[in-house]
Amino acid sequence: MGRDDDGAPLAAGGDEVVTREQVWDELAAIPDPEIPVISLVDLGVIRDVEIADDRVRVDFTPTFLGCPALEVMRDAMAERIRALGAEPEINVRTDDSWSTDRITPAGREKLRSSGFAPPTPRGAAPPTLVQLQSNVFRCPYCGSTDTQLENIFGPTPCRSLRYCTSCKQPFEQFKTI
Repeated sequence: MGRDDDGAPLAAGGDEVVTREQVWDELAAIPDPEIPVISLVDLGVIRDVEIADDRVRVDFTPTFLGCPALEVMRDAMAERIRALGAEPEINVRTDDSWSTDRITPAGREKLRSSGFAPPTPRGAAPPTLVQLQSNVFRCPYCGSTDTQLENIFGPTPCRSLRYCTSCKQPFEQFKTI
């Protein structure tokens, strides 16, 4: 009547309104299927959340379009949104590619503390093979830069295998994408 609620999300049948904060909190609780120490939000694959009436639309960009965990991530997001009482719409964005620069600082620290070397910032150009073979990558266990590339091909396309000659630990290095 007074039109003072224009633009406010509508609650279905008197139910509580789902907020963006609730949705983001739920998405932040979903672990990455391949690296469960980091959430989808910390990984930077969640791009946007929009709420209209009882629908929640989530835009996300997977780390790469051929990601074998794409359906697992989509299903987990839809399940969490349904648990909030809303109808999910999960939109896979293909108009923009994911970058390791989207990993949050908290996500980088979670990776480091669990034995993954986080990627370096992209800078002006992607790293070359010579740069990947260099020992500028810091060991997540002891902090040494006395590391070497063991295999450019890790368990996924975004990781390579490295070895620390100081503490004698192998570790995975996120490639800068």
